[in-house]
Amino acid sequence: MKSPYFKEEHHLFRETVHDFFAKEVMPHVSEWEDNRRVPKDIWKKMGDMGYLGLCHKEEYGGMDADIWYSVIFLEELAKTNGGFSSNVSVHIYMATNHIAKAGSEQLKQKYLVPSIAGEMVAALAVSEPGAGSDVSAIRTNARREGDNFIVNGQKLWITNGTYCDFYTTAVKTENGITLMVIDGNAEGVTRNKLNKMGLHSSDTAEVYFDNVKVPVSNVIGEEGRGFHYIMDSFQLERLVIGMSSIGANEQTLEQTLQYMAERETFGRAINKYQVLRHTIAQLASEVEQNKQFVYHTCWLHEQGEYVVKECSMIKLLSAELNKKVVDECLQMFGGYGYVEDFPICRAYRDVRVGTIAGGTSQIMREIISKIVVDGIEHKRAYNPSDAQNIQGNNTSIVAKEIIKSLADRFRPEKAADYATTIHYDISGENGGQYTIKIANGACQVEEGLQGEAKCIINVADKLYEALETGKADAQAAFMNGEIKVSDVGEMMNFTKVFKRLS
Repeated sequence: MKSPYFKEEHHLFRETVHDFFAKEVMPHVSEWEDNRRVPKDIWKKMGDMGYLGLCHKEEYGGMDADIWYSVIFLEELAKTNGGFSSNVSVHIYMATNHIAKAGSEQLKQKYLVPSIAGEMVAALAVSEPGAGSDVSAIRTNARREGDNFIVNGQKLWITNGTYCDFYTTAVKTENGITLMVIDGNAEGVTRNKLNKMGLHSSDTAEVYFDNVKVPVSNVIGEEGRGFHYIMDSFQLERLVIGMSSIGANEQTLEQTLQYMAERETFGRAINKYQVLRHTIAQLASEVEQNKQFVYHTCWLHEQGEYVVKECSMIKLLSAELNKKVVDECLQMFGGYGYVEDFPICRAYRDVRVGTIAGGTSQIMREIISKIVVDGIEHKRAYNPSDAQNIQGNNTSIVAKEIIKSLADRFRPEKAADYATTIHYDISGENGGQYTIKIANGACQVEEGLQGEAKCIINVADKLYEALETGKADAQAAFMNGEIKVSDVGEMMNFTKVFKRLS
């Protein structure tokens, strides 16, 4: 079929990828599922084929190919096995992506180059026991000591976590959430494999950091901007999930159609029963619809568009559709669908995590509603805009007056026993440095930075005015790097005890 996206070279690439997986992966899937991991030699084979560097620059061993090569690779990858697909997609498009985008030349040479070659396996360590979709709630901390950080904390649900060579890790430093590379064999790193419901061939772990020494040079990008890098990269992660869903859904439908053509009841193949035919027709229509939406969004991404809305929609729709397709197709297999010998049974276990990982369906709906209902716009974190250039921010009250009004807007009935000290460092002619102290049911605002703060907030005066008057969105400001907060959780507790500006 003709396509506005794929050229002849893309089709040839698909044949090569399909043949590679048929030879190197498919004969071993059951063994990998039983062993709960894939062998490291498969990574080197993929590296030799250039697959691990499809989206990375040639100077680091990558192919720097257009997005359609990644689409093809991820579709074919998803047809092999859910766990294996998860391992590889995290390695290429998540863990190494941050190093490729914001890492120093030293980090790229030490970690990105061997990862593209398949000589190293990477993991992304962001989630924690109390911080899944809410990245700002992470508690793993890094204390600066000379030329090193000392890292302590715990990570959970980490793909490739047991046998990876390094972690792209989110930690909290004194400047806020920061990304850094932590070697898997570093002293103080402990890993425990998790016993999951599905994705059995995917190595998933909880990871502990106990006074792990990490060189300052291992920081990815700018210290304190990790939250924004993560938010930005969520778009590619969710688009990757959409690409993978295409292959997974098409594979499930193909296996189901083959079974329906062979399975007979009452003297005829079950693909002749109208009720079953119509179920397949509906599923096939929704799969095709989702595929075209994913393709269009890939095209927008390739054109340089920052497609937060579309990627969030794709994550929501693709994950929910994966569940629906597998569930309704398994019904066609009857009792056989409940037996591990049939791939549909394995697929049923594997897809369940789809509406949880990478942002829950509930979170996706909230992100979409903020964009569609509230009109929130998002900008790239890797190219933050100047906070001084906020349009339409003509307010009659300036930042220094707003900050001083906090004492009058304080709600002691909401504070109860809450006590804190917050430092505001507001740049611009209407800004200044202020200390807000809450204790014993009272709020005090002082000029200058007094005492030790639980949270430090750096923001431009115009942006602060826009945030307080409802003309800018705080979440968008965080994602765009326009406001820096050393402890997001403390700031959220702080804001709850004040009335909004009238």
